[in-house]
This record gives sequence, structure tokens and C-alpha cells, in this order.
Amino acid sequence: MKILKEVCSLPTAPFAEQHVIAYAKAFAKQRPRLRVSEDRFGNVLLELAGKAKHPRWVFAAHMDHPGFVAERMLDANTLEAHFRGWVAIEYVRRTRVRFFSEGREITGKVIEATSEDYDRLAVPQRVKVQVNAPVEPGSPGMFDQGEPRIRGRKLYSRACDDLAGGAGALAMLDQLYRKPPMSPVAVLLTRAEEEGFIGAIAAANKPQLLRRSDRIIAIETSAQQSYAPQGQGAIIRIGDKTSIFNSSLSYFLTQQAEDLTKRDKTFKFLRALMPGGTCEATVYDVYGFIAGSICIALGNYHNMDRERQKIAPEFVNIDDWQSMVKLFVEIARNGHTYRIGHRALRARIEKRFSKLKHLLEPERAHA
Repeated sequence: MKILKEVCSLPTAPFAEQHVIAYAKAFAKQRPRLRVSEDRFGNVLLELAGKAKHPRWVFAAHMDHPGFVAERMLDANTLEAHFRGWVAIEYVRRTRVRFFSEGREITGKVIEATSEDYDRLAVPQRVKVQVNAPVEPGSPGMFDQGEPRIRGRKLYSRACDDLAGGAGALAMLDQLYRKPPMSPVAVLLTRAEEEGFIGAIAAANKPQLLRRSDRIIAIETSAQQSYAPQGQGAIIRIGDKTSIFNSSLSYFLTQQAEDLTKRDKTFKFLRALMPGGTCEATVYDVYGFIAGSICIALGNYHNMDRERQKIAPEFVNIDDWQSMVKLFVEIARNGHTYRIGHRALRARIEKRFSKLKHLLEPERAHA
């Protein structure tokens, strides 16, 4: 829980992920056996060596969240900024924000927002913010919805997407660190997902950090659905609104989850297509990687409280998040048993076929 609360308190926005990057590097520095790599685009990889030579498992999460990036002060109290990421413009106008500039937190209010068309909906492009102090260019700004706090079994924060996912991956590394698995395991933290997977595309197009043999699990907090609500555990995401993910990898993830339920009565999971958005697994699949996805259900997706039609904290279920971390660890520990293709599933269905195929042959069945 400490890692979850710390990561979800970090300031971030697309193309302004410097605070998350600094946290990840500090996390690795405290664990010297973690190898840290960074590509020229600013994506960061933390890798834990395995006990044997097996393909690497990469758990990927993005470091950004829809928000503001300061551009320039127009006068002593008016800031011009870019808005990055998808949030409907009516939610952004007149909302309160907080910028993080050179160790200071500067509050303000959006006084003007101009839009551009995005998927046929209007989202902000540029904003003017009335602020109480100057803000340095490049500083991230976020909806002023407070740092992480727990109410009941839910964690509320100005950002859970995808900081809670990244926190889950780091929590996995923390648990694996003292007793590494057979396969090497890495956490890939990408930039600017909310602007169209820019960091993930950079990582996959001409890979510096990834290997073609990697098994990639994209981590997300995905808008909860009626059939996949909060409180039902980790979600093996078999697809998003754009694509379906690797079938044999999704089957392996499901097997690991089913085995875990037999040993841990507190662990819960679902298997579902989550069409609330598109996730980075689609990008990795497009570029020929073996990719799947695991997520948890998110409340107030992109800070939009649709019932009250206003900006509000995002929230996740703590039990769901803990189940997600348990599943990460299970997959990492058993990753060396995964084989590309459907060998395990084929053996299962052929066993059933062998038992009952004689019923397809009436003469033999009644002989």
C-alpha cells in the first residue's frame, strides 16, 4: 500500500512525467540488483535478472495522466498551458487545478479553454489559467483533487490511471527482489500514453529497451463496466475497443489466475473485454510482440464524474489492486512454463475428444 499511495501522489501529465521517472530511478537505486535503462524518448525499464535463460516478461504501464503542461506566463497571474489527454472540454472549463513547479505547488482556476476535435468529441487543446504565482514552462498541472486517501476499501486520488498500474508493477518487483523467478522480469514505464501511446510506439517501433522475444503485459486501470465492476478483482483484459490481444498468452494468464484462486481465497479475478478505451497492448500487438493485458476497474475515468457532470477524484478498489499484484507475482514466478501457441489448450481439448470420439461412430458405439 505504501508504494500505491506514493506513486499516486506524484505529479504527472503527458510529456511531463519527470516526477514519476525520478521516483522509478530512486526505487531502483534502493534495490541495487535492478538494472535501469532509458531510451532516447524517456521511457524507463527496470529489470530483475532471472535464475535461468528464459524469455523475459515485461510488465508495461504508462507514467502520464490527462493534465496540463505549462507554456508561458501571459502576465503576473495568467498562465497559458497545453492540455494533454482526453477529457471532455465542459469538464475542464472553470475547474480548479494545481501546478508543480520547481518544488512549489501553485493553485489556479481554468478561465478559458479552446478545443479541437478528437474522436468526434471536443477536448481542450490550450487553456488559460488564473494562478496565484508564476509557473515555470514545462511544469505539469493536474486537476486539484487531492493526494491519495483511503475510504473504506477504495483509494481516491487526483490520478489512478495509470499510476496505480505502475505502482502495482513496482510492488511486484519489490516482492520478487529477494527471491527472483526463473525468467527475467522487467517493468517498462512509458510516456504520453494519453496522447495516443506516443511512448509505447517509440518503444515498439525501433526497440531499444524491448526484445522481440519478450512477453508483454500491458497494465491499466480501465473504466469499469456493468459486467466488470469494482470489487471483483484483477481483470484479464482480452481486448479493448480497438483490438483483441494474444490468445495463447491470455489463456496462460487465465490458467495462472485459476491456479491462484485454489490457493488464495482472498484472490479474485475476471476475464473480460474492456472497451472503455484503447490500451498499449494494441500497440505492442501491432508491432508484432506477444502481448496481453491485465487491469483493474476504474471509477471516474479521466476524472470525469458523469453522474454529477464535474471533475472528481479517480478511485480504485484496494482489494482489486492487491489481487492484481498477486497475479503479477504468480505470472512472473511461472513465466518460464509458458510456450507460444496453444499446446496446453490443445492437449486439454484433445483429451476430451479421445474420451468421447467413439460416440461420433454409431456402429462402434452400439457394437
